[in-house]
Amino acid sequence: MSSAAPPRRCHAVLDPLHSLIYFAPEADEAFAEIGLRPGRMTYFASRAAPMGAVSAGVVTATFYNFNPDLVARHIPRAWTLADPATIIDARFQLAGKVLRRLLGDEVADSADVEAAAALAKWAAQACSPQGRPLYAAHAGLDHPADPLTSLWHSITLLREYRGDGHLAALLAAKLSGLDALITHQSTGKGFTQEFAQASRGWSTELWAAGIAGLQERGLLDERGGLTEAGTQLRAEIEDRTDEMAREPYESLGEADLARLTELGLGLTRRVQAAGAFPAEAFAATSPRKS
Repeated sequence: MSSAAPPRRCHAVLDPLHSLIYFAPEADEAFAEIGLRPGRMTYFASRAAPMGAVSAGVVTATFYNFNPDLVARHIPRAWTLADPATIIDARFQLAGKVLRRLLGDEVADSADVEAAAALAKWAAQACSPQGRPLYAAHAGLDHPADPLTSLWHSITLLREYRGDGHLAALLAAKLSGLDALITHQSTGKGFTQEFAQASRGWSTELWAAGIAGLQERGLLDERGGLTEAGTQLRAEIEDRTDEMAREPYESLGEADLARLTELGLGLTRRVQAAGAFPAEAFAATSPRKS
């Protein structure tokens, strides 16, 4: 599927409205109030909480590109500090608070947000849980009544649904979590190398070993850039991911999909202009910088 295809385009403009909570300065404070430790613990625990008090192995498997040692520093300890239900409630409250700050009250309470929430919910309800463990866990939560938080939750469902399919595509391509992270970073469309290493817990030595392994496979060149084979493999992975993720978006029909994309683009531009994402985290060609 082309990157300009309607479902991919809709995903691209909606996704920042979900992921901005991971960069929000309010996050550590909000989760500290319920007992979690600042930093990576809040990310692992808040995203994994819908699955229950799962092991570090389950979080590593479903999150995929994090160093297992980093996950094990925080999970399962997080569940001894705050139970999953409390974490889920705090996460919903955080999402609404951050979106309202970035959008402003007038936009947050607007008819556009209400319309986007209804369309996104319709699309999310067309997702199927088979083979999608992280999506299925989040889909089991009660849907928020507030349109702003409802929109965020529906985007979360679409994101995790697509993400579960993406992991299947990566496995089929025989890319480990580290391999996936390095090759994606090499496209110039994601995190900077420094941010990717630090946030995912990979040391300089492990990163270098990952590069060496990908060079042996002919996927990276001597400078660490993608070879023709590497570029083709990444394109195939994205196309396969798109194919497995298109049904919920297409359930809207052409006109409503275009409308959701239009609404999502306007909201995403607004949160980006309000400083939702740190410039140093993303490569110059990342969609977050457009």
